[in-house]
Amino acid sequence: MTTTGTPPAAPSWPHCARGAEAFDTVGCRGIKVAPYDACLAHLTDPDRNAYLASLAPGSNIDLRGTTFTEPLLAPLLDALRDPTTGHPRFGRARFDSAAFLRRATFGSVTFEGDACFVSATFRDDAQFMSAWFESSAEFQGATFRVGAAFGSATFHGNAWFVRTVFQGRTAFHAATFQDRAWFRSATFQGNAGFEAATFQGDVGFEGMTIHGDAWFGSAVFEQVVDMGPLVCAGRVDLSGAVFRSPATLMLAARRLVCRRTRWSSTATLQLRYATVDFDHAVFEYPLTIAAQAHPFAQVKGHAVDEQVLAHAPGAVVRVATLRGVDAAHLVLADVDLSGCLFLGTVHLDQLRLEGACTFDTTPSAIRWRGWRPVRHTPRRTLAEEHHWRASQPEATPGWNVAVLGAGRVGPLQLAPVYRALRKAFEDGKHEPGAADFYYGEMEMRRHADDIPRSERSLLTAYWALSGYGLRASRALGSLAATMLVTVVLLMAFGLPQDDLKQQATGSVPTGGGKVTFEIDKDDPRNPTGDRFTTKRFEKALSVTLNSVVFRSSGQDLTTSGTYIEMTSRLVEPALLALAVLAVRGRIKR
Repeated sequence: MTTTGTPPAAPSWPHCARGAEAFDTVGCRGIKVAPYDACLAHLTDPDRNAYLASLAPGSNIDLRGTTFTEPLLAPLLDALRDPTTGHPRFGRARFDSAAFLRRATFGSVTFEGDACFVSATFRDDAQFMSAWFESSAEFQGATFRVGAAFGSATFHGNAWFVRTVFQGRTAFHAATFQDRAWFRSATFQGNAGFEAATFQGDVGFEGMTIHGDAWFGSAVFEQVVDMGPLVCAGRVDLSGAVFRSPATLMLAARRLVCRRTRWSSTATLQLRYATVDFDHAVFEYPLTIAAQAHPFAQVKGHAVDEQVLAHAPGAVVRVATLRGVDAAHLVLADVDLSGCLFLGTVHLDQLRLEGACTFDTTPSAIRWRGWRPVRHTPRRTLAEEHHWRASQPEATPGWNVAVLGAGRVGPLQLAPVYRALRKAFEDGKHEPGAADFYYGEMEMRRHADDIPRSERSLLTAYWALSGYGLRASRALGSLAATMLVTVVLLMAFGLPQDDLKQQATGSVPTGGGKVTFEIDKDDPRNPTGDRFTTKRFEKALSVTLNSVVFRSSGQDLTTSGTYIEMTSRLVEPALLALAVLAVRGRIKR
C-alpha cells in the first residue's frame, strides 16, 4: 500500500526517532534524555530508574514531545516530591508538544520556573488543582480533549492560554492570576468555569469561543479588563463578580447574568444576542449597555465567527431585569426593554436611554370582552403592566401573562415607575415617549385602590373625554359630540319662537320741542311647534361655533339657551385645547 502526503516535520530538539517508517521518517518526537539516546518513554527500565534517581525537588525538566502514560508520569512526580510538603516541586518544566494519553495529575505541584505546555495534548483529564506557578505558565496551542481542572491554582507570572482548545469541561474555580492572563483565540468546547478566580493583572479574552456556558461567579478583576470579543453558545455568568478597574466587555452570548455584580469603575458592555439579567447589580460609575448591530471585529480586522450562535433567534439585545439597580449612572443604547422588570429600580428617573430602545406595546386590533369590543390605543407599556392586566378576571386577550419574575404587582406599585420613566424621557427631550409613560401613570392612578371615589370618577372622565389630554382624536370626538348636543339643545329649547322685534314709543310735545323715544324688546318666548328647521339649525350652529372659540354670537336666546351657551363656552374650548395639546405632545421634540 502506498501512502501519499506531506511527511511531518521533525522537531527542533534532538528526538528519539523510535518507530520511524518509510513515510514517517521522524518517528518518536520525544526529546532524548541526556546522556541516553532515547526519550523517557523509550528508555530501558534501568536507564529510566537511573534518570529518575538523579532528580531532586526543584530540578529542571525538559521532556518535550514525550508521550506519557499514567504509569510513566507518576514515578516522575514521585522523584520530584518535596519531603517537607509532600508535593512535587519542579524547577523549569518543559512539556512542549508532549502527549498525555491517560490522566495527567499535576495537583498541588509547584513550578518554580517556567511551566511550558505549548502545543501539548491531554487526551484524558488534566488535573492542575491547587498548582502553584511561580513564573510563566505557557499553554499556547495546547489541547485538552476531556477536561481541564485548574481550581485554586495560583499563577504568579503570565498565564498564556492563547489558541488553546478545551474540548471538555474546564474549571478555573478560585484560581489566582497575579500577572497577565491571556486566553486569546482559546476554544472551550464544553463549559468554562472561572468561579471565584482572582485576576490581579491584565486579562485578555479576545477571540475566545465557548460552546457551553462561561462561569465567572464571584471572580475578582483587579486591573483593566478587556473581555472579548468573546462568543458563548450559552450563558456568561458574572454573578457576584467584582470589577475594580475600567472594564470593556464585548460579548456575543445567549444570556448574560450579572446578579449582584459590582463595578467599581467605568464599564462598557457591547453585546449581541444576549438577554441581560442585572438584578441588584451595583455600579458606582457610568456603565453603558449597548447593542452591537454588526459582528465584532478582532484586532486584525476579521469578523468574529459566531457559528455557535447560528440557531439563536436574532442579534437583538434584551434586558430582562433592572430590579435593585441604582440607575443614576446607567446608559442603555439600542436595547429591547419589552420584557424588562423595572419595579424596584432606584433613581429610575435618571436613566439615560440612547438610540432605539424599544418597549412592549398594548394589544393591537380590536379585542372582545364578552360581547363588548375593546380597542387599546397604541402606547409603550411595561412588562409588569402586561402581567397585572392579564391576571385580572375580565382581562382582554393580548396581554402577556408569561412575564417571568414579575411577582405580585399592581397599579399602586407601577404608578411611580411610569412617573420616573416619564421624567427620564422628558430629560432626554423625547416628548412622545414621555407622553406614553404619562398615559401609563394616569392609568395606574385610575385603577389604584388608594384613591377616593370622587378622584377616580374625575380621572375616568378625563380618560374618556381626551385620553388624559394625550389623544387628539378622542378629544376632537368629544368636542364634536358636545357641539352636536349643544346644537340639538339650542334648537329644542334655546332659540326663541320668533325673532325678537324692537319697538320705539314716545310722544311729541305740543308746540314742538325735544322728542323722547323709549325702545323696548319683546321677551323671548319658548319655542313651540316645529323646532328642528333649517333656519333654526343655522342659528344654533352659529352660536355653537362661537362658543368653541369662547365668543358670544349675539343671538337672542331663551333663558334655557343662555345657560346652554354658557356651559358650551366653558366645555368646548377646553376640549379644543386638549386636542391641541395632544397634537403638540406627539410632534414636539
